[in-house]
Formats: sequence, structure tokens, C-alpha cells
Amino acid sequence: MGRFSSFAISNYPNITKVTIADLNENNAKEFSNLFDDRFTGIGLDVTDKEHLEKIMSDHDIVLNTTGPFFKFGLSILKSAIKCKCHYFDICDDWEPTEEMLKLNDEALKNEITAIVGLGASPGISNLLGLKAMNELDKTESIITGWDVSSAKPEDESSQKGTNAAMEHGLQQISGEIKVYKDKKYKLTKPLEKIKIHYPGRGNHNVFIFGHPEALTFPYNYPHLHESINLAHGGDIDSWLLKGILGLVNRGLVSRARAAALLTWFEGQRVLDVEEANADSLPAMYGVAIGAKDAEPASVGAAWIGEAADRGTETGLSMGAATGIPLACGAQFLLDGRIEQKGVFTPEAGHIDPLEFLTEVFSQYEASGKLASGALEDNVRISRSW
Repeated sequence: MGRFSSFAISNYPNITKVTIADLNENNAKEFSNLFDDRFTGIGLDVTDKEHLEKIMSDHDIVLNTTGPFFKFGLSILKSAIKCKCHYFDICDDWEPTEEMLKLNDEALKNEITAIVGLGASPGISNLLGLKAMNELDKTESIITGWDVSSAKPEDESSQKGTNAAMEHGLQQISGEIKVYKDKKYKLTKPLEKIKIHYPGRGNHNVFIFGHPEALTFPYNYPHLHESINLAHGGDIDSWLLKGILGLVNRGLVSRARAAALLTWFEGQRVLDVEEANADSLPAMYGVAIGAKDAEPASVGAAWIGEAADRGTETGLSMGAATGIPLACGAQFLLDGRIEQKGVFTPEAGHIDPLEFLTEVFSQYEASGKLASGALEDNVRISRSW
């Protein structure tokens, strides 16, 4: 995912120096050679705090794509704040997100802007949810969701061994996860099947999935009664996944071992293309439920179009979908379109959702990932009225 962020920021003329840091030094140097002389590559173990902070102290902004974030996110943010280095990441684990938001006062004191979870989900999903909320006079429930089958891993990576995305996924669908219901944070079992109504698309069965959005929306908007993150499609209801989760929850298999098994399985199977139609749930969406003109109302804001096509060659890979919004965050900071200091998440109100999404989709188009980056070709608003 960091590769796509790097390609995006290579087009920003107001960036004078970029360091590609990776555990694999040779890959970092080889990759940096694809760019102009502003770019260099170095080896860096992020658990080596002294080396990490030495590098950070010589830079203005860090884009953190080191996963899984439940292992590394909090410590890297602490170092960035200490070094007075602005910070953006793609953190998709709810546990460290809670702890990272507690560093807000420290970031304010050091005049640092830190945005946590500025990728696809979280990131684009948060801004879709915020756009849906802004359509209503009052919002009681916010739902974010995504299609598992639309998440296509990258063929190329410097990563060896267990896949960090799989480790993240196992972390968020095993044990207990936190959601927000009845104006309270609650722990619950993941992958509980529930039914939701999407405006204009009818009723659908979906599954509760652990993710930061469920926690960060009520953190930013305390008036909410409910906030949950959902997933559907792919193998999320398969016997294989249920069997592996059963072993993990009984302590018979570690999450790391289970992640390795799922990574192997993903590499062996043939992807089933899910037929999408006008009534299908979108690949990614935010739904706000509340009132408009004193009447019950709901709004869905969906990512549509070729970038979100499920299981097809035209759909965006996870790397592009996630890495490019992260780069756009740095661009907005450099352009003065993000000025607030502190630690916050994308939907906090410091980023205009339509302005940011317009930039993201235009950069998808510029990178050759989309035929059209026009917002109307990629985002659709559905209203109940």
C-alpha cells in the first residue's frame, strides 16, 4: 500500500525529500530508484525506537503503512509526536485507534497534525458516512460497510511471511470486538448476522466486523445512539472461516498461524465473481439513519463505478484504494486545507468529505486506475425521501 502512496506523492512538486523506509533495505532502495533524486530508500525496523526517531526528526511528515496496526500503530504515533513530525496512517484496528486518540493533547502541545485511518476503510468509508449524516437534520445511527470480495490483495510486496492484512482480519473477527449501541460502547461477538435496510436497495443480511469506524463516529458525534461496521460477500460466511475461528477462539491455533492458513487458502482458490445489480449492497458505503424535516429518514452514500467492481480486473486493488487517500492527506496538509492540530479521524469535521473524495478519485484517474475520476461517476447518494 505504501508503494501507491509513494507513486502519488512523487507528483507533488512541493515535496523536496522522500525517504522510503522498509524492514527490507534492498527492496526499499530498489523501489526508491523508480523515482527522481528526491527519493532514497533505507532499511528500518520500526521497533528500533532510537533509529526510527532519528529518521523522523529529519522529516516533516510520516505516512505510516506498517501493519498490523494493533502491533505497531500506537508506538509509531508516539514517536512521531515526540519528534514533531506530522502523521498520517491507514490504521484499520479499533484497539490501537482508541489509544491513539488519547494522544490528542500531546499532539496539540507539539503542534502536530495526526490523522488516523485515512485509507479506504477506514478513510473513504468515514467520509461517505459523514456525507450521509450531513444530509439529515438529525442522525441516530451510522453504519459503515464493505464487500469482502472487493478487497483484492497486491501481487507485489516487500513483505515476507504472514500477511499483515490477514493478521488484521483475524484480530477483528475473533474474540470480542467493540461496537456502539444504545449510546454505549459494548463488547460483542464478531460476525453476528444482522439485517439492514439500505435506502433504495432493500433489506440485506450482513455481518458485524471489528473496525475503527464503529468507535470513532460516536467519539466525534456523542449524540449518536448506534454505530457499527459491517461486512458482506466473499467467504465471510464460509464453513472454512468458521472452522478456523473456532480453533482460534478455543486457543487451539494462534491468530498468526490462522492468518498463515488463510493466506495460503487465498492463494489457492479461484475468485468467484459476484454479480452486482441495482439491489446489491455497494462495495463500500455509509448509511445514516435519523430524521429529515421532522420525519424518519435514511441516506446511503456509496462508492460505485468501475473502481468498486467486485472480482473484476477493472476494480481497484487494496493497495491503490488505500494508499492513494493516504497520500492525499499529505497533500491537503501541504496545501493548507488541513490546519487543525491534534489527533483525529477522517470524519471529525476537519476534512471536507466531497472536496477530499473529489481529489482522491481524480488521483485514481491520473494514476491510470480509473477511466473517470468524476465524483458523480464514483459516489452515489440514495435517499429514503
